[in-house]
Amino acid sequence: MPQARHGFGFWAVRILAVVMILFGLPIAAGGAWLITLGGSWYYLLAGIGLIASGIFLWRHEMLGVWIYLLTFAGTLVWALWERGMDGWAQLPRLFAPTIILILVLISIPALKRSFGGGRAAFAASIMGLGALGLSGGILTSVQQTELVAQETPAPETEPAAPVTAPAPEAASSETSVAQVPETPAARAPGIVAEVGADWPAYGGTYEAVRFSPLAQITPDNIDRLERIWEFNTGDMPSEAAEGKYSPENTPLKVGNNLYLCTAMNILIAIDAASGLEEWRYDPGVSTDAIPYGATCRGVAFYEVPDATPDEACATRILVGTLDARLIAVDAQTGQPCADFGVQGQVNLEEGIGDTVPGWYAVTSPPTIVRGVAVLGAQVKDGQDEDAPSGVVRGYDAVTGELAWAWDLGNPSNRGAPPEGEVYTRGTPNMWTIAAADEELGLVYLPLGNSSVDYYGSNRSALENEYATALVAVDATSGDDVWHFQTVRNDVWDYDLGSQPSLIDFPTADGPVPALVLASKQGDIYILDRATGESLFAVEEREVPQGGVEPDYLSPTQPFSAYHTLAFPDLTEADMWGMTPLDQLWCRIQFRQSHYEGIYTPPTTDQHWIQYPGYNGGNDWGSVAIDLERGLLIANYNNMPNHNRLVPREEADAAGLAPIYAADGQGETALGEAGPQIGAPYAIDVNAGWRMPTGLLCTQPPYGGIRAIDLATGETVWDRPFGQARNNGPFGIPTFLPLDIGTPNNGGPIITAGGLIFIAATTDDLIHAIDIETGETVWTDILPGGGQTTPISYEVNGRQYIVIAPGGHHFMETAISDAVIAYALPEE
Repeated sequence: MPQARHGFGFWAVRILAVVMILFGLPIAAGGAWLITLGGSWYYLLAGIGLIASGIFLWRHEMLGVWIYLLTFAGTLVWALWERGMDGWAQLPRLFAPTIILILVLISIPALKRSFGGGRAAFAASIMGLGALGLSGGILTSVQQTELVAQETPAPETEPAAPVTAPAPEAASSETSVAQVPETPAARAPGIVAEVGADWPAYGGTYEAVRFSPLAQITPDNIDRLERIWEFNTGDMPSEAAEGKYSPENTPLKVGNNLYLCTAMNILIAIDAASGLEEWRYDPGVSTDAIPYGATCRGVAFYEVPDATPDEACATRILVGTLDARLIAVDAQTGQPCADFGVQGQVNLEEGIGDTVPGWYAVTSPPTIVRGVAVLGAQVKDGQDEDAPSGVVRGYDAVTGELAWAWDLGNPSNRGAPPEGEVYTRGTPNMWTIAAADEELGLVYLPLGNSSVDYYGSNRSALENEYATALVAVDATSGDDVWHFQTVRNDVWDYDLGSQPSLIDFPTADGPVPALVLASKQGDIYILDRATGESLFAVEEREVPQGGVEPDYLSPTQPFSAYHTLAFPDLTEADMWGMTPLDQLWCRIQFRQSHYEGIYTPPTTDQHWIQYPGYNGGNDWGSVAIDLERGLLIANYNNMPNHNRLVPREEADAAGLAPIYAADGQGETALGEAGPQIGAPYAIDVNAGWRMPTGLLCTQPPYGGIRAIDLATGETVWDRPFGQARNNGPFGIPTFLPLDIGTPNNGGPIITAGGLIFIAATTDDLIHAIDIETGETVWTDILPGGGQTTPISYEVNGRQYIVIAPGGHHFMETAISDAVIAYALPEE
């Protein structure tokens, strides 16, 4: 007899069976491997269930359905046991199995009626639909935008009384700008000390609280906010600079003008009301000077004491450049200040010693206090222990003459190095922004690490004492007054990236002049800014030991009892992916890696997990503070790094070379690893711990934003921050407007109208958040990544919000040359 032809249903079931077997085999094999590493038994059992189900479905038997229903039921129980109703956590656990469940249920009519015939098929369908409904209910909880109040460790000291001053009322007219009363601030000649109609310094003022007293824009009228002008600088990456732009620029506003710098240090003045260009000055920086990225976070404004308005450079703009120059131009014309240095420039490579383009660069604006412009420099990490010095220098803001040099290795000399000598090589540097107290005459320097981040046994005693520390320096002499170290013997690249914020801290005995210091590892410290003493307990806790430098590691580390942005230690259940396969891959990596919690020692025989990673906690975007409401706002990252120390022989064989070598910046088999010449190990860093798909190995959220009670350090609200619209596997955007909580770089500002304005995330949005509730009340799509900090100012009774969304190569957001202004419609 001729063989009967099979229809579509027959072949569809067989294709499904093959797919289940093909997925089941690696899941079972990987599950067996995971068990040998001490991990979950689920994947082995689930893989066996998939294979068995696929075999019986190939034979068109109902037993295949029943086996898969049993496997899926076990998956549900296991998933709920591990992560409950957390939708993001359940995505890799349940999404793909649920799709297979749907296909299995659809296949039932094409199967043989065995094991009870039609009744069994009906029962299986009902059970499957019930499981499908439960799974769908769990997965629909994926958008978790609700705000949560998290428990934070109670300080051991008696908590200070909270600030109870009433919030300012919104403006009664949208064409006038209400301002809250300002606390008195010392204003010395030459510096704009208060934020009102202006935004005269990177952090609002050199006290850096990022608060504007303008209150015209409120949660009640934010829906009327509109884009009123857009200015384009014209500075976009050339072919030589492609993939290297990360401007991170925050403009200043003084008088009628905005002042900004582009990625390549082009200075531009814009009319603050209209967005029209007033002048520009191009210093002609070459693209070979770009270090990690072309970055110019901002400029500094200075008013020369006793100068008449018609004098050249009576007001001036100062900027540090990627090719290590300090430049001063006339704030009114953009022409170089002839009385500053040599025709408006100071060569910052003097005294630095051997360097090459891209190794020593200035990326942050100077801080000007008592007429002295203070700045450090970025020294490209991981190259050589014999690196350019991390010296921090102060220059006369009028003449450009060196006022002092804070050279860690030569504390007895605060001037230029002796003839024929250089500043101490390889010392911790200040690549970020200082804060200043004009009245005390102190400038606060957040220091990074020594030139080799992940090996410390060769460091000097002074490096061990000052690395990853905040140093208070006398602004006129350069002498250090006090220092506070946040990490002992740092081998994790936990540089202090955040600019400190200076406030009068509320206590039961009255306000105390203090500063707020946020860190990459997540701890937030409150220090007396005159003495450096902590106002809250700092606990010395034992931390993991061992690794390649057991004799170098500190047995304890300081932990702030005030507040931490850090999350609990990772577990295998925190591993993530889009499917069970990539989640299993990450679980195997987790079990293969060395991890003992925060401050896990670096290792070479296996990868080690650093959590938070070097971009974790709070970085250069810093925090914002509303003293009237008594709230501190911090956005943060929540991602690990997956690192390995690479033995020197292996690094050499891979072709890993420092920046000064002919092939020093080329790609190698180790990717973007640092050679760490002078140490016995190079460093291979997987920032964010990425899978081959480009997704991260840990589950969302990867970033958040939090309101903290300033007086007590308790969390008021906390939420994931950043939509998934631009993220997806293999770099393919999902376009999903879900608050996954993305990585973020850039900071918040607060206005007296009760709003937080912040971009920072990878979703290319600027967000307005109600400070009282944490709810996002307005967004706008930016032409590039918002890895910067916005500002707020007033012109002619109208409040503006301005941002320069330049994008960021490391954050993989779109590059833009736009500067955008928002305001309410004019009456």
